[in-house]
Amino acid sequence: MPKLKILILGTDEIWSIDKLYYKYFLHNNIDVKFFATENIFADFYNKSIINKLIFKLSLSDIYQKIHRETLTVIDSYQPSIIWVFKGMSLNPKLLHHIKKLGIMLVNYNADNPFIFSGPGSGNINITNSIELYDLHLTYNLAVQKKLEEDYKLKTGYLPFGYEIPQAIIDEPINEINKICFIGNPDNYRAKLITELLNNNVIMDVYGHNWQKFIRHKNLTIYGSVYGDDLWRTLKKYRLQLNIMRVHNLNSHNMRSFEVPGSGTIMIAPDTKEHRLFFEDKKEVFLYKDLSHCAKITGEVLQLSEQDAAQLRENAKQRTINSQYSYAERAKEALSMIKTAYES
Repeated sequence: MPKLKILILGTDEIWSIDKLYYKYFLHNNIDVKFFATENIFADFYNKSIINKLIFKLSLSDIYQKIHRETLTVIDSYQPSIIWVFKGMSLNPKLLHHIKKLGIMLVNYNADNPFIFSGPGSGNINITNSIELYDLHLTYNLAVQKKLEEDYKLKTGYLPFGYEIPQAIIDEPINEINKICFIGNPDNYRAKLITELLNNNVIMDVYGHNWQKFIRHKNLTIYGSVYGDDLWRTLKKYRLQLNIMRVHNLNSHNMRSFEVPGSGTIMIAPDTKEHRLFFEDKKEVFLYKDLSHCAKITGEVLQLSEQDAAQLRENAKQRTINSQYSYAERAKEALSMIKTAYES
């Protein structure tokens, strides 16, 4: 069998988990290379209004450019496996070409290949490429079931994780006894948060342009936070709100592990997957509807500092003991990829 060489195709933006898997594959002494195909598209599309118009009119050759440059990297590196993160900029023609070269194709979609909840969550390339992958890794049990039952495809379950500097986790905090939400607005999130505000919940939100979606006496709006500022903002509030989106309503998301992993109390939707990962009322709080969420919020904000500190510690220890970090997720991913490759 050829030597295991993995080429990762994705994005290297600050929020990217693609680079975390690359980092930990390197740590596990895997021969791996990263090529930021999604950055090529983003650089073109975001350069000017003219470029956006050209693309929307189907007059752009950006997919062909990505096709050519990806094949150049493949020819030079000679991978045995290509792991695609989502793959919006990769057209089926390129994937067919890769398969003809005898290279195994793996996909990981951090959204949902069947439900697109926004312009960045999917496109026709995603839809038309589903059956071209030899292995689909997914965080979503419902997506996994659909891929297996409707498409008869090989899958692996790979939940999200967390990657937070230990020094920040260990930092002391001056706690703000409020509920907070960190994330950019959309109509769905705005509707849910407005209902909470109308239930006399006082909240802070962080993200781009929330003021265009909600103006309310109980809401204070701040700009987006990234990197270490994100983790420190998570930690300093008594309670962090987690909201699902249309594409993962019954699943979990990145915050599902980042909040507890930082040693912060999370209130999240009561989903099957959240119950797989955490114990309700001991490590996290799970709400069934918004009135329930408002009730729990009031109760958590009235806890003593000692009780709140214990909940924070419970959450942090669960993520450690159950090995929810991306360092461990990378080992899980590598094991599933190797098994599929050798079968």
